[in-house]
Amino acid sequence: MSGSKDTNGGATRLDKWLWQARFCRTRSMAAELISAGGVRVDGRPGAKPATSVRPGQVLTFALGRHVRVIRVRALGERRGPAVEARLLYEDLSPPNPETQLPA
Repeated sequence: MSGSKDTNGGATRLDKWLWQARFCRTRSMAAELISAGGVRVDGRPGAKPATSVRPGQVLTFALGRHVRVIRVRALGERRGPAVEARLLYEDLSPPNPETQLPA
């Protein structure tokens, strides 16, 4: 897969990674989610859009009505198709009705 290129010492910006992995439609939406305190990296709150993420780290964030727990597998080179984006992460908590947040 070409989406695992190591261009920044094995790290990339959190906002860019969320966008490339297709969790957010735009990079600015990813930055807003992060700036609002909505993303934890390895369980630590207070992430910023420029926070570096590396393969192996675990991200926790609410997306829609579900809390997502994602392990970063690889760094992307671009925002490719969904099939390619799924190779960038391991979903540790797939959305299902039992894990849905209250309305």
